[in-house]
Amino acid sequence: MKDHIELGKAGEAIAVAHLEGKGYRILERNWRFGKEEIDIIARDGNFVVIVEVKTRTSNARAEPEASVTKSKQRILVRAANAYVNYKRQYGEVRFDIISILVKQEGETINHIVDAFYATLP
Repeated sequence: MKDHIELGKAGEAIAVAHLEGKGYRILERNWRFGKEEIDIIARDGNFVVIVEVKTRTSNARAEPEASVTKSKQRILVRAANAYVNYKRQYGEVRFDIISILVKQEGETINHIVDAFYATLP
């Protein structure tokens, strides 16, 4: 079994392949803003897509996407704002989650488009 970091990296590679297969253009991987990180930033037409990848080996307790809490969403929104300002990216920003279950028989990918909206307290 892969350790936590290796599993996360493998999940991100699976997510990138999935997005590229759907015609997305990958702009950044593991983009950092201070202590905050965006797993994948991609372009889908006029959208700048902020992608949070959650990879697990089991969904016994909950689906992987359930771990993208309101707190994590706020972090992603702040980092996305910094990214579009710093890189001068134009277009609408969208937040997607890619949930991946890795088992011996293969991976299951759940791509949730528009998973949440940018709201700050």
